[in-house]
Amino acid sequence: MLIMSAVMLRTRVLVRADLCLLRHFLTPPLRSCPDRSPAPLLTCLQNRNFAMKQVKGQRKQKMKQSKQVVEVRDRMTAAELAAAMNKDFDHILEALVNTSVNLDSLRPYSVLDKKWIEKVLTLSGMKFKWTKVHEERERANRDAHPRPPADPSLLVSRPPVVTIMGHVDHGKTTLLDSLRKSQIVSTEAGGITQHIGAFRVQLPTGEKITFLDTPGHAAFSSMRARGANSTDIVILVVAADDGVMNQTVESIQHAKRAKVPIIVAVNKCDKPKADPERVKRELLAHDVVCEDFGGDIQAINISALKGDNLLGLAEATVALAELMELKADPTGPVEGLIIESRTDKGKGPVTTAIIQRGVLKRGCVLVAGKSWAKVRFLYDENGQVVKEAEPSTPIQVVGWKDTPSVGKTILEVESEQRAREVVEWRSYQEEQQKLVEEQSAIELKQKLHQEEYQQSREGLTHLNWRERRKIFRSRTKSIVRVSEKTQSKELSLPVIIKGDVNGSVETLLNILDTYDAQQECQLEVVHFGIGDVSENDVNMAKTFGASIYGFNVAAGRHIQQLAAKSGVTLHLHAVIYKLMEQLKDELSSKLPPVISQKVLGEATVLATFQVSQGKKEVPVAGCRVQKGQLDRRLKFCLVRGQHTVWEGSLSSLKHLKDDVLTVKTGMDCGLSVDGDVDFRTGDVIMCFQEMEVPQVTSWDPGF
Repeated sequence: MLIMSAVMLRTRVLVRADLCLLRHFLTPPLRSCPDRSPAPLLTCLQNRNFAMKQVKGQRKQKMKQSKQVVEVRDRMTAAELAAAMNKDFDHILEALVNTSVNLDSLRPYSVLDKKWIEKVLTLSGMKFKWTKVHEERERANRDAHPRPPADPSLLVSRPPVVTIMGHVDHGKTTLLDSLRKSQIVSTEAGGITQHIGAFRVQLPTGEKITFLDTPGHAAFSSMRARGANSTDIVILVVAADDGVMNQTVESIQHAKRAKVPIIVAVNKCDKPKADPERVKRELLAHDVVCEDFGGDIQAINISALKGDNLLGLAEATVALAELMELKADPTGPVEGLIIESRTDKGKGPVTTAIIQRGVLKRGCVLVAGKSWAKVRFLYDENGQVVKEAEPSTPIQVVGWKDTPSVGKTILEVESEQRAREVVEWRSYQEEQQKLVEEQSAIELKQKLHQEEYQQSREGLTHLNWRERRKIFRSRTKSIVRVSEKTQSKELSLPVIIKGDVNGSVETLLNILDTYDAQQECQLEVVHFGIGDVSENDVNMAKTFGASIYGFNVAAGRHIQQLAAKSGVTLHLHAVIYKLMEQLKDELSSKLPPVISQKVLGEATVLATFQVSQGKKEVPVAGCRVQKGQLDRRLKFCLVRGQHTVWEGSLSSLKHLKDDVLTVKTGMDCGLSVDGDVDFRTGDVIMCFQEMEVPQVTSWDPGF
């Protein structure tokens, strides 16, 4: 120690005396700087203080760098907060354990208040930064609207738009066929109208009438409603030999709902069993009072097939139209109504429309729903190109960017840019509406989950939150496993629907909406569209394991080969009820067969006794066969009153003293069964055979 103290003392003296004496003892880098001005020397205490400050500064800097900053926003859920913190949901529970938050009701989707978000972050040693939610400024309404009513001085007379409605096969299309001398009926599959047809008929007297032919089948109710809403007069066709039927009543209801006057055309009056007076009497029950019974509704007896009295029907229509004083404004932007839309291979999206205002010409820019068009071509009902279309004119419009929905109003706008603005605004409005609906659905689901959660916690209040959460997790796992097993066993039939026109697809989807046998087999529409079956449809069907159902569409040879190679089933039909029958058959094929019992013989127990077999007493029934025969190799059941007491197999079957396989009607026998059965006099023993019977779906689409 003395030696070390002496060395330290001498060193201090040398340092104070002259630094140059120490250069021989310093490292080479320091010796190589002789010209450096000597810095003021620090004492040991100052050196120690400087080092401590430097360490503290580094520590603070390190803490500042390591402290996590979390961006949070208002109305965050617990799961979203945990994800932003890079933590799990349990961390949120731990942070709030000593707060007033009810941990039993806290779920990952629970929305946290602002103060609890800050509390969690503070207790977790994290900084937070509230993100400014930039609310989108309210967009200016860029929609297009119909014009106000026109000045009466600008109105001119227009032809009436007449819709022919009635029950299927009552002669609606034949009536139009006779009026315009064409063969429309022959072009309809199965002889029934499956589309809305729009035609203009010019009478010998010069008057023009625009006719709409609507389907009469029950499946096309939406098309009939659309026809009634876009018409001035409804001609109700009723067969004189058939009377008022279901679709007749429905057509009356559509006309009354649309507040459209009715003219009754009593068709098929040339048939031997025709009774027009009975038809008029039956209409009274539906508040349709004809002129013969003191009402104001005209009833015209006709024969559409032979052309009898068609002129009288046309004159009645024109007379009613004159009383209604139908007029329209032929000036200004065009307004109209889409009654049908489809996709044509060469023309693209094509719509059939009725012009209601203005004159439609080539080059006009139109908007309908969320689609717009710059008119390239206009076609009449005969497929001939026309230059313009006046009010009450049925016209086919080519030039749409997308296929618009049926029933949408057509409005003319000044430019393509304006059309895009309208479509964008309508799409935006639809998105906002969907967001509101989704938010409402989420809130409702949260409420239901909250109620379920509270019910599951009943009876566990004496436990702490950790124990309750552990119990609940075990319950949840078991529930999930059961549901997964159930879902894996569920039967399903995915389908893809393709139709020739928008109305056909709409009708098919409306029918599928009535499917009410989901508990038997899930029916899911994975895609629907207009036009022929494409390669994309086949690939999608392969992905989802779906079947393709096409109505009035085609599938090329290449598509059929691709479908066969991919294992995709194609069902193409031209008649709607045949398509539905095919769909029902495929749904039924998905269902497991039902085990059916076929009774082959019955015997009545006349006496009971015990037989010794070794050391065991076996009960034996003495029976007489009443029906059919008993076969020992099949199954048997014992019926007492209305209840089945036993079911199984026989251990022995004897006639007299012989073991036999079968016993026929009228013969006596003794039998014993496998198991302990208490036979009683009067019991009935049945011999039956189990058979697998194909199950049929309970869904009834109305065909």
